[in-house]
This record gives sequence, structure tokens and C-alpha cells, in this order.
Amino acid sequence: MKENQQPQVTYRKDYQPPAFLISHTELSFELNDDYTLVTAELKLQANPKNPQKNCILMGEKLELENIWLDNEPLPKEGYQLNEESLEIINPGDNFTLKTRAKIYPHKNTELEGLYQSSGNFCTQCEAEGFRKITWYLDRPDVLSLFTTHIIADAEKYPVMLSNGNLIAQSKLENGLTKTTWQDPFPKPCYLFALVAGKLVAINDHFITQSGRKVALSIYVEEHNRDKCAHAMQSLKNAMKWDEQVFGREYDLDIYMIVAVDDFNMGAMENKGLNIFNSRYVLADAASATDSDYQGIEAVIAHEYFHNWTGNRITCRDWFQLSLKEGLTVFRDQEFSSDMGSRAVKRIEDVRLLRARQFAEDAGPMAHPIRPDSYIEINNFYTLTVYEKGAEVIRMQHTLLGAEGFRKGMDLYFERHDGQAVTCDDFVTAMSDANHFDLEQFRQWYSQAGTPEITVSDRYDENKQQYTLSISQHTPDTPGQSNKPPLMIPFRLALINDQVEHEKLLILSKEKEEFVFDNIPSKPVPSLLRNFSAPVKLHYDYSDSQLAEIMAKDNDAFNRWEAGQTLASRIILGQEDGVNEENTKDLFLDSLEQMFDNHTDSALMAESLRLPDEITLSTLRKPVDIDGIYLYREALRKQIALRMKDKFRRTWQNLHDELAQQPYQPTADTIAKRALKNSCLAYLAIIAEKEQCVLAEQQYQQANNMTDQFSALSVMVNEQLQGFDARLADFEQQWQHDNLVMDKWFTLQATQKAGNTLDTVKQLMQHPAFSLSNPNKVRSLIGAFAMSNPVQFHHISGRGYQFLAQMVAQLDTLNPQVAARMVSAFNNWKDYDTTRQQLIQTQLNWLLDEHSLSKGVYEIVSKALAG
Repeated sequence: MKENQQPQVTYRKDYQPPAFLISHTELSFELNDDYTLVTAELKLQANPKNPQKNCILMGEKLELENIWLDNEPLPKEGYQLNEESLEIINPGDNFTLKTRAKIYPHKNTELEGLYQSSGNFCTQCEAEGFRKITWYLDRPDVLSLFTTHIIADAEKYPVMLSNGNLIAQSKLENGLTKTTWQDPFPKPCYLFALVAGKLVAINDHFITQSGRKVALSIYVEEHNRDKCAHAMQSLKNAMKWDEQVFGREYDLDIYMIVAVDDFNMGAMENKGLNIFNSRYVLADAASATDSDYQGIEAVIAHEYFHNWTGNRITCRDWFQLSLKEGLTVFRDQEFSSDMGSRAVKRIEDVRLLRARQFAEDAGPMAHPIRPDSYIEINNFYTLTVYEKGAEVIRMQHTLLGAEGFRKGMDLYFERHDGQAVTCDDFVTAMSDANHFDLEQFRQWYSQAGTPEITVSDRYDENKQQYTLSISQHTPDTPGQSNKPPLMIPFRLALINDQVEHEKLLILSKEKEEFVFDNIPSKPVPSLLRNFSAPVKLHYDYSDSQLAEIMAKDNDAFNRWEAGQTLASRIILGQEDGVNEENTKDLFLDSLEQMFDNHTDSALMAESLRLPDEITLSTLRKPVDIDGIYLYREALRKQIALRMKDKFRRTWQNLHDELAQQPYQPTADTIAKRALKNSCLAYLAIIAEKEQCVLAEQQYQQANNMTDQFSALSVMVNEQLQGFDARLADFEQQWQHDNLVMDKWFTLQATQKAGNTLDTVKQLMQHPAFSLSNPNKVRSLIGAFAMSNPVQFHHISGRGYQFLAQMVAQLDTLNPQVAARMVSAFNNWKDYDTTRQQLIQTQLNWLLDEHSLSKGVYEIVSKALAG
């Protein structure tokens, strides 16, 4: 291990209120090509809740030019400066501190603080990026009023933006312009934003429910001007929805979005000036798929919803991150459900949760949605905090009902507007508003791991009585064992000739029984309906019971789930050498019957998707990734052969129908394209001449990216004749569009046949690839390591060695991206001994041979210890 490689751990239990508060922050940025001067004037007051004589401000990679205390130069004996902080010696209870610092945005490859993207200046301050702009109390519980001045060459940077309202603009000497922005709402510094560059604005407006006119602007580079209509409409839809569902009206007179190509995250909710990764803003029919349109709608809504759940009410400390993120993910999920298919949205969310978050819960980085400690806070922007956090919010919605949840939200806003609060404050508001005891429920915030629910039943024919016995257990996770039972909302219904006795049970004990009277015959239980809690369910369903659920259940999620369970049994049963012919026949019969009778194209398309290799890997240890892949492919082929004619007719009918109208990303047409392309994917498996022609026909005739890329994908995935020529054609057509080229990279990185790793290495030399751009890294290296388990876990270990080398290289450029990549190793102990040894060698190489960033060190060390 390298020296000094054990960085400090921060613990939630050690939280102390800030020693000083900042009432006003005035910033002045002098932007130059090779450096920026940042002058910060802070009005500070001692906080009686934590009296300290000295004031310690955080700051990193800053060059101090000048420092003043109460407008007088501060002598060197009045302060201490080191690499991570500036300490002012005994400044008094009320004082004004002014500093001038020099920073170098054009050299900032970490993309935290102030940096340049495509020649434009932009910021990313969450979680701790502001300390790379100036010295500050860089913590979310210090809220301040901000005034920002930006001075720059007006020709090079005609657009200069910050938070709040534009209050002044003037021309200076030497072609410089000064703009001044003022935010009327106190905010923590992580919500600060600045943008300057050559951008164009797409403008619109929204009339709030109280009649105020809000100016809306989306800023992009000139060549992307025509790709913003969907983002703008999504923003207006989100504003209207939040008024209708939660009574939340926007509070400023202007709302701005800026799209940048270089961004570590998806987007950022800075007050009044959201900065977005361009992939979540830009779309047109030719270059964006249906899933791109849906992703843009969801992320635009998510960041807008943060205005109230994140900005107006923020988190006290970063351990409370799920307070804003889990809640806001729940809100964007509900919005997307109302905009499209609620059933399919629920399936998509659970699919992600099971494939990725359940694995996180079972790995060395397992943590509660409110963690107890961290080394690098960026490592806790996780699926646990976000997606499981949303499930914890959803369970409160289920327990209290829609009306009760709204009452709780209203009380939460009333109590805490303008404050930095905790997860406990949120649960208390929910409890108080509804006079509902949620004390036991709070354990969801502090307990890591995925609870496991085991259900057994018995039926007394004489008494016509049906009894369910239910037990719960949460496995041990790092630092937590012998966990107490949780409060779990558990939806169920009983199926005989029809669905009846729908009920919400509230589980609270390790073991309990529930009795149903007047049940004329033994029913099939429909359990955990709509996935009412983020748990693993164990009930010994027979194959015929699952088939009955597929045929009769009125819960769309459970119909889908029954099919997934049958498919998993077939795949994993073949892996075990078990004859699953009866199960297979029943599954194929049920799937075909569902296809013949379907009324929801989107739900049918989801039902045709078998569990992927990653999800199947979570069901059996040690993981036989090669066997899972082979048996899954075999089942896909049997489905294709069984339903070939029906797939062919459905594809043709939908192809002809959709060809009669221009592309629109409506819920109905998205659903039809999804089913059409599912049929095409199955037909391509057969790889007969006719099926090859269909894929080629769709590629050539496509009037939208969804159909073109779907056709290309099936050609590449099934290695159809001429697929390499089509890849080259697609590249030629789209080589100047960054976002489309990301799709092209990902398609090849996730190819399961051939020498994919060699292809990935070759593509790293492609002119469209850059190791300094997070989107490119995720689309190529990340896609290979995290979405191609067959090739990444190749028994040679080549994939492991490649990823370790890339992590080491990325860590010197962008530690946050490097930490995301190295997490592909987290569940290494789930694999066979040979693969474990190969991965362990690479983890040790990283730890022993490199001076790792805090983020990468934390993940690597915990993975090895886990």
C-alpha cells in the first residue's frame, strides 16, 4: 500500500452544527482563457450552537492572491493556509471576510468546481465542488443569500448566467461585460451555478396556477438549437404536474437549463439554473430513441422537482442525501407513470432495483439509505440512496394512502421551508400529519441489506379458512448483524375464479400469521402486489400457479413477475441439469396466450424480455455466467421458433401502421414501437434469410432513431449477414453527433460474441472517443464492464486487467468517474474461485501500486475487506 493512503473517515454520529454562519455571499468572477480570479466577500456570524474562536473554511486547489478582514488586509499571523482549508484566527463574532483566489478551469479534468466544456465555463458544486472555487463553509447546512458578478470578454462569452434573477448588466473597458445575478432565496453553496460561453437560448414561458408568468430558457450550442422542443415541453409538463399533485408552484420569475457535453452526473438542480448533461436535454426523431425521450422527460422533471424537495428544503448533512434524492426520485417516477404506462414504469424501476441495487445491498459497499460513515461522499450517490430511497418513500405512500401522503408532504413543506433538515424530520411530518406511528418504519433509514420475506400457506377445507404464515429476515451486511424486523407494507390478493380479498398487510414481526375466512377453495396467492416493498419474496409457487397468475391476475406487475419467475426457473434449472420441459411448455403456452390476448403493447414488450444475465446472477451463487448466457439464449430461440409466425405478422402490422404517421414520442406509439422491435429481435435469432431481410428493411426505411438503432442492434447482436457493413454505415452517418456515437460505442461494447475487448480497445482510438469525457467512458468502458458480464468475466481475466488499468488511468483525470468504473469489481466474491483470484489480483494491484484518490481507495479497500 502506498503511504498516506488511508484517508479520514467521516461519521454521521460526529455531526456538529457549523461554528459560523454566512448570511450573505458576494462573488466576483473574472474569466480569462488561462485562469480565473474569484473574489469572495462573506458576511459571517458566530453560531452559538457551536462556539469556536477560529473560523475554518474549506478550500482545495486554490492560489491565494489577497485576503482582507473587515476591509483591512489580513496579516499572515491572522490566518493559516493549507491544502484543504483556510483558518482565520480569532476573527470575532461578526465579521466580513474577503478573499481573492486564482483557479485554472481549463486544466480541471475532474469536472468539479469551475471548469470548461467545449470552451464554455460551467460549474458542478455538489457535493463538495464549491471548495474548488473559493474558501467557504462547504456544507449543506450553511445557507446564504448569493450575489454573483461575472466579468468576461463579451465576444467570447456573450452568455453569462448564475442563480436567481439578472439585476444588472454593463459594458466595461477592453471589450469586457459585467453581469450581476441575485438569488432571493438562501441556499447552500452546493446549489451555486455559473455558466459563460457562446450559447443560444430557446425561450418559452409558463403561467403558474396563481397567474404568474415564468420565463423559461434552455441554453445550448448553436448546432443543437433544434433539439430542445421535447425538453421544454417536459419542463412545462413537470411544472403543471407538481402544481396539481403536490400544490407546489415555482418561486422565481425565470427558470434556466444549460446543456453541456462534459458532466459527471445526469444533471444538477442548482437554484433557477439547472446544468444538464446534454444527453438529458437534446433530442429529435432522427437522433434520439424513445428511451432517450423518456429519459429526458424524467430527468428534466427530477431536477425541476428538486426546487422544493432539495432546494427550498435541503439536507442538513450529506448522510441525509436520500432526504432529497429518494424523495425526488419517487416524485419523478410518479410523474413518468402519469405521462406513460404506470405498469411498465413500475416494472422498469423494479428491474433496475433488482439487477443493480440488490447486488449493492449484497456486496462490500452495502449501506443504509442514510449511511453511517463515508470516506468520499461522491461514492454514496448510489442506487441505494436514490432507488431504494425512493422505495422507502413509496412504502410511506402505500401505508398512508395518496391523501395521507399529500397531507404529510404539505406539513413537511410548512414546517421546514428554508431549512436544512434530516430524514427523521421527513418521517415525523408524515407521522404527525396522519397520526400514524412510523417509529418502527424509521429502521429502513438505518438498516442496510435487502429483507427476505418467506411465505407458506395452508387451507382448511372444512372451515373454508386460508392461512398465510409470513416471516422476515434481513441478512448480515458489513458492520450490521442480527437485525430487528422492519415495518413492511405487503399487498396481496387471492385468486380463484377471480381476484378477490385484496388487502394491505402491515408486517412488523419476525413471524406472523394472517387468516382469511369464507374462502370456498384453496386460492392462488398474489403476493407483494405491485412490488409493495423492496424485498426478496420466497414462496413455493408451483408452475401451474404461476401460469394462473399470468392468465388471471389483474395486477400487471405480478403477471409480469410470474413470467419472469418461470423463465428464471427454466434457465437456472437447465444450468443445474434439471429437466425443465414441463415448466418450459407451460411458460411458452402462457406467454403465447398472453401475446394473443394482450391489450397493452408496452406491457407485452416487457413480458417478452427475459431476465437478463445480471439479474439472473443475483439468484445463484457462485455465478455461472457462461451457463446463464447459454441457457438464456436457448430459451430465447425456443420462444422465437414457437411464435415466429405471430412475431412476423405483428411486426408487419405495426411497421405498416407506424409508417403511415410522422414520428411522435407519445405513450401509444412508444408502446407499439417497443413491441414491434421486440418481435424483430426474436425473429433475428432464427437468422433465416427472411428475418435478415426484415432487419435490413427496417434499417433502410426507418424515419426515426428508435427503429434504425433497433434494427442495427439485432443485426449486430445476432451477427446477421452484413452487420459490419451496417455498423460502418451508421458510423459514417452519425460520426459528428456525440450522443449518437455513444450508442454506437455501447452497442459494440456489449456484444457478447467475438473478441469484444479487442474491439473496445480499438474504439478507444476512435476520433469520437475521449477518456476525459464521462459520457464516452460510460458508453464504452463502463458498458463493457457493467453491462456485458459474459465478456467482462471471461475466464482469461483479460477484462479484469483491462478495467484495472483504465481505473488507474482515469483516477489521475477524474476520480469520480474512476470510482464508478471500479465498482464493477464490488461483487467479485459471487464468482467461482478462479475468477475471484483474478479479480483479487487486480484489486491488490490497484491498492499496492497506485496512489489512489479517496473515492477509488474506499471502494477497492472495502471490496477486498468484504
